[in-house]
Amino acid sequence: MIIVEEVQNKTQKKEFLEFPARLYQHDQNYIRPRNIDIEDVFNPEKNKFFKNGECTRFLFKNKNNETVGKVAVFINETYQQKQPTGGFGFFDCINDQETANFIFDHCKKWLQQRGMEAMDGPINFGERDKFWGLVIEGYIEPLFSMNYNFPYYKELFENYGFKIYFEQLCFSRPIFAEVSRVFTVMHAKHSKNPDISARPMTKNNLGKFAKDFTEIYNKAWAAHGEGKCLDEAKTLKMFNTMKPIINEHISWFVYENEKPIAMWMNLPDTNQWLKYLNGKFGIWEKLKFLWIKKFKKNEKMIGIVFGVIPEWQKKGIEGYMIWEGTQHLRKHTDFKVTEMQWIGDFNPKMIKIAENLDTTVTRKLATYRYLFDRNKEFERHPEL
Repeated sequence: MIIVEEVQNKTQKKEFLEFPARLYQHDQNYIRPRNIDIEDVFNPEKNKFFKNGECTRFLFKNKNNETVGKVAVFINETYQQKQPTGGFGFFDCINDQETANFIFDHCKKWLQQRGMEAMDGPINFGERDKFWGLVIEGYIEPLFSMNYNFPYYKELFENYGFKIYFEQLCFSRPIFAEVSRVFTVMHAKHSKNPDISARPMTKNNLGKFAKDFTEIYNKAWAAHGEGKCLDEAKTLKMFNTMKPIINEHISWFVYENEKPIAMWMNLPDTNQWLKYLNGKFGIWEKLKFLWIKKFKKNEKMIGIVFGVIPEWQKKGIEGYMIWEGTQHLRKHTDFKVTEMQWIGDFNPKMIKIAENLDTTVTRKLATYRYLFDRNKEFERHPEL
């Protein structure tokens, strides 16, 4: 017998956070997310997706009142798919197929009652850049805001009938690995052009870099597939939020005279510091974080976004930018590895860029889909 509890009171909210910590307590690769980052997803005042959606959390307990699973299930009107599709995420479960099936059935019923015809998971009630996908290869320490799970989760999903809607590839590269000769040749070529210059992003000029970032991003990605235009004010707000962890040596912009034409944005992997805080981030933990950040080397940085405006694409300007930035950060930082966060297998253009950087795939996540009509033909995510 499994008892279902909707998460409503403080005790249940705390259990929603504590259950995975107990479940993974002996897994050395598990890094507990900050409680605040989880709770903000379910706070209508913090999560804009509540304006066009609905989300509920559940705990699942056995006859001894012990938690055996948890999940959040939601509908999001902006999540437009071929058929009405709901989502679920923040799934954790003991290694028991019957328990997992019960949870999946519960999600299915909840979504059917709201007119959905399919469910995707594990996904986020929010943007794709956080808490999205199930790890199916590469069970190593997760990056900040990246899901992590046991290998047996894959069997729980696939035994129920889920199929992979798309894979999320994560690429990695040692900072001091040999750089492609193509990049050094392009660097030598563009270095001779007095109109071309590269500079790192600095904290004291975030307004300018927010403006330049927005311009490059909108030209490079807004019209690409599922891209959307960014607003300069929102970009600046995002930059100011990131300011405490910005490293002034690892994000680079390229200019033709003063016109922004390319950018390569990176951040330190904050999980390398947060893993010592056990999910908490109160006053004491913030002081501890600052101490750790100052005295403990962080050897891993994360590639956030990469962009070249259309008129400069296929001209090797990315080689100039990458080699210019790489030479600099090798001298001025402790980073030894760069990670590119997930790239959908439906995006061959970005995969090609990653491969051209001489990276290797270090982990894969999967976004699964389950069609409620089992006779309906399953289709994977269309290629961009």
